Amino acid sequence: MIMNFRTDLALEVCEDSPDEFSGVEISTEEDDELGVRVTWVEIQNEDGAARMGKPVGNYVTLESGAMKDGDPDTHDEIAKILARKLARLHDLPKDASVLVVGLGNRFVTPDALGPKVCEKLLVTRHLGDDVPEDLRGKLRGVSALSPGVMGITGIETAEIIKGVAEKTAPDLIIAIDALAARKTSRINATIQMSDAGVNPGAGLGNRRMPINRETMGVPVIAIGVPTVVDAATLANDALDKMIAAILEAAESDDTGGGSNFYEVLHSLGDEERYSLITQILTDENMFVTPKDVDAVISRLANILANTLNISLHPGITAEDVGRYI
Repeated sequence: MIMNFRTDLALEVCEDSPDEFSGVEISTEEDDELGVRVTWVEIQNEDGAARMGKPVGNYVTLESGAMKDGDPDTHDEIAKILARKLARLHDLPKDASVLVVGLGNRFVTPDALGPKVCEKLLVTRHLGDDVPEDLRGKLRGVSALSPGVMGITGIETAEIIKGVAEKTAPDLIIAIDALAARKTSRINATIQMSDAGVNPGAGLGNRRMPINRETMGVPVIAIGVPTVVDAATLANDALDKMIAAILEAAESDDTGGGSNFYEVLHSLGDEERYSLITQILTDENMFVTPKDVDAVISRLANILANTLNISLHPGITAEDVGRYI
């Protein structure tokens, strides 16, 4: 049975199920030197999609606690890994055009990742024949859009993107969004890329018009970072740690009182415990983000912008990025 935790990560849906899914293939690779783990989840058919609760497609997840640290060299290496994985999700000719969309509210820091990435992109669609001589043949036509959120614009975000796409005719849309995770350890330490598109706000319980090939008319790749976790999940993780501590204490408790208390808590299954916590917190509907989110979002925006710049422009290397932005 799949747990009903709020998460946008396909990897976490797989982890929450005790059994392998028919129609879902998972592979993992690790770079011990960088402390990077990459998991590729491929949902192959509608049976797999129904079981996972996510559309058919590829979901690539990179995990590394180093993304939260201030080491630019490691961040550059992570961007190179992501660029290679991103290249496997699209098959663009050199003259293709790409529209990058920064989803989210730029005035709310945990939701501002998308707009911040767009600010750091090498946008080139407007250059035309004015491309410098040393860059000719090395750049794709890249444009960027930060459409805001419906609460500010009054317009469905997907409608804005579709209108721009109809006018500019990109060959690919890349949507950057902030996500929600099941595990607190993955907050700001995980990046997911998918060729199945995105449902903006889905991780926070909001249901908006999806941004995918069907609605946009062109392929859509979604890239996201979990920046928040809902309060019930946070409380559930804290309770797990408390149970472990009680068990440790109970082992040295001759009276058995601690052991009895542990048994009561332990008898509740994960889903029962999460459901109970959710009922307690249902009126609050809170989402939590780390206190250093401002600095971390800036670092993550740099990583993703560098990933896109070196992936979308075939003649640009990671070392070149700083020269042209």
